[in-house]
Amino acid sequence: MSATDPAAKKSRYLLTDWNPNDESKWDSKLAWRTLWITTYSLILAFCVWFLPSAIAPKLKLLGFPLDTVQLYWLTALPGLAAGILRLIYMFLPPLIGTRKLVGITSLLCIIPMAGWFFAVQDKTTPYWVLLTLAFMCGIGGGAFSGYMPSTGYFFPKRLAGTALGLQGGIGNLGMSVIQLVGPILMGFGLFGMTWLVDPQTQVGEQAGEHVGEPIWVYNAAAFFIPWCILAAILAFIWLRDVPVKANIKQQLDIFSNPNTWYMTILYVMTFGLFSGFSAVFALLINNQFGGDSILRLGVKGATFAFLGPLIGSIIRMSWGIFCDRMGGAIWTFISGVGMAITLGGIAWVLRNPTGWTDFYIFMALMLTMFLFSGFGNAGTFKQMPMIMPARQAGGAIGFTSAIASLGPFLVGVALSAISAPVFFAGCAIFCALCSVLCWVMYARKNAPFPG
Repeated sequence: MSATDPAAKKSRYLLTDWNPNDESKWDSKLAWRTLWITTYSLILAFCVWFLPSAIAPKLKLLGFPLDTVQLYWLTALPGLAAGILRLIYMFLPPLIGTRKLVGITSLLCIIPMAGWFFAVQDKTTPYWVLLTLAFMCGIGGGAFSGYMPSTGYFFPKRLAGTALGLQGGIGNLGMSVIQLVGPILMGFGLFGMTWLVDPQTQVGEQAGEHVGEPIWVYNAAAFFIPWCILAAILAFIWLRDVPVKANIKQQLDIFSNPNTWYMTILYVMTFGLFSGFSAVFALLINNQFGGDSILRLGVKGATFAFLGPLIGSIIRMSWGIFCDRMGGAIWTFISGVGMAITLGGIAWVLRNPTGWTDFYIFMALMLTMFLFSGFGNAGTFKQMPMIMPARQAGGAIGFTSAIASLGPFLVGVALSAISAPVFFAGCAIFCALCSVLCWVMYARKNAPFPG
């Protein structure tokens, strides 16, 4: 067989006789290499997913004639798109393989970033164009339900919690990275960019920022494009595919397993609320305590927005090992109880905030809520491979993550329609009910499906 033979090329990237639960048929070096390259791409994907959340709080400064409801919709649409795309991505790993999945997705992420780069330079850009670009950013969130089960093919069950916890947690850091690095990048001209594009001028005012000062909002989009190109190159060169015998019809039988639905509800609680509040955190601070509120305390949401997703992601990343040792169900239960208490406290504070003390309490409760969500995100991803049959586990992870990724959409739309205290109170009740479900089905002694 010649080196140019198509079959030879195919065999180079397709693993044969691969069984991660059999040490003689598992290559740990290849597994961990796959994890790190895929996770690197996932970080960038999440940066793209939350790019509108970093840009939206700055649009009024640039003179875009947008109200609060319109800004919430810009942060919400990436969640809707991610939910739809995850329903597609969940079927892709066994159909196209890890290598193409990661490589092509990394290239697709460039499209919405390039779009935002040009759109924010013209304050007359139609609102429907901004909505379209926000929707396109959902490709970054959609990738999650393909990347996670794909990586799961490379690890034995004993390491599933650790591996998926690392990938999910580190990947989630993309939410924090874009909300931390984005505002910083907007503050100066990138090397080379100043020759191509003039800085923008602020025509609105926020705390610490004044009319007439230069700002480079487009940097937040342009900066990550070359890193996505690098991710695609690494994927196409170094990743391999695991042959998995599963077609779409076979994967659909996950819906006959009641645990698919129970775990979806629990993951909406943990990741749905985590991603939802991460997306609106900056706007929420501005609207409740900052320049867009009655209080006008002089706080900028962009200064604090990265903290929530950072805390939740670090906990998710580091808690996989504890879930491997203790089981995921107990941590999912602890997560639900903690989130119910903190969200209830936030609802109380937001009824009638009066000053800095209420802001500090609000921030403490929000960050604690993000911490508890990290416990739950690690716990649920340990539970699913343990309680689901091997053939269904990947599809179940994909479906539950698809529904939960609607979090930014649901939270953004809800906060544009009802008051924040009412919404937070509703979330607290939801988390309390989820805690009961987790305890009865998974966490208690002699539970039907101990996880």
